[in-house]
Amino acid sequence: MNSSVSHIDINTATKVKAYYELLKPRLSFLVVFSSGFGYALANQSSINWINFFFFLVAGFLVSGSSVTINQVIEQKYDAIMKRTKNRPLPSSRITETEAIWFSLLTGIAGLGLMLVAANFLATALSLLSLILYAFVYTPLKRVGSIAVFVGAIPGALPPLIGWAAASGLLTYEAMIIFGIQFIWQFPHFWAIAWVSDEDYKKAGFKLLPGGGAKDLNTAINIMVYTLFLLPLGLLPTYFGLTGLTSGVVATVCGTLFLAQTFSLMKDTSNQKARRIMFGSFIYLPIVQITFLIDKL
Repeated sequence: MNSSVSHIDINTATKVKAYYELLKPRLSFLVVFSSGFGYALANQSSINWINFFFFLVAGFLVSGSSVTINQVIEQKYDAIMKRTKNRPLPSSRITETEAIWFSLLTGIAGLGLMLVAANFLATALSLLSLILYAFVYTPLKRVGSIAVFVGAIPGALPPLIGWAAASGLLTYEAMIIFGIQFIWQFPHFWAIAWVSDEDYKKAGFKLLPGGGAKDLNTAINIMVYTLFLLPLGLLPTYFGLTGLTSGVVATVCGTLFLAQTFSLMKDTSNQKARRIMFGSFIYLPIVQITFLIDKL
C-alpha cells in the first residue's frame, strides 16, 4: 500500500515539474522583471503592493502561456535539437492535449488577473504580446531573420505593459524604454542564434541576418544594433525621466557591450558570440535597475 502511494506521489511530482518547465520559468521571470521595471518607473506615488504582486503573477502566467504554445507548435523540432530534446513535450512527460489545455488555462487566468490588477490597456498589450510571440514569431523562425524583428516586439513589450499598468497611458517615456529593449533584442537574439546555429539548422530555424552565416556580415549587424543602444540609453536622462547617473552607467555598459561586438568582428568564433550573449544578459538588468535607482 505504501509502495503504491509512493509511486503515485512520484508520478504527481514528475508531472508538476513538467508543467513548471513548460512555463520556461527563467524566461518568464525575466519578463516579470522587465514589466515590474516599467511599472515602478511609471509609478508617480506609493505603489499598491497587492495590485503590483498580482500584476506580476498575471505577467508570469501570460508569458508562460505564450511559451507553452510555442513548445506545442515546435515540439517536433525540439525533439531533434540537443538543447531542447528533453523538454516536457518531446520527452513525452506532457501530452500535446495537456499542454494545449495548460496554455489556455494559464493564458485566460493571466489575462483575467491582468484586467483586475491593472487595466484594459495593459491587458490588451499582454494579449498582443502573446499573439505575436506564439502565432507570428514562432512560425516565422523557419522563414528567415524577419522572425527576429517580429520577436523583438513581444520581447520589448513587458516594460511598456508595466508602464501602462501603472499609469494607464502610453507616453513618449514609455516608448523610450520600449525602444531600448527592442533594439537590445537584436544582438541578444543573434548571439544566441550564432552559438546555437548547428542545432537551429537541424530544425530549419533561420534567425541569423543576411545570408544566415556566422561571418563578418552577421558580426557587423550585431555591432550596428548594439551601437544604437548608446544614444538610446541617454534618452531617459535627456528627457528628465531619470538623472545623470543612469545616463553615465548606460553609456559605460553600452560601450563595454559594443567592445564585445568588435571582438566578434575580428574573430568570428562561437566563444566571442557567447560573450556577447552573456553580455546582453548583464546589460539590460543593470541599466534598468540603474534607471530605477536614479529615479528615486
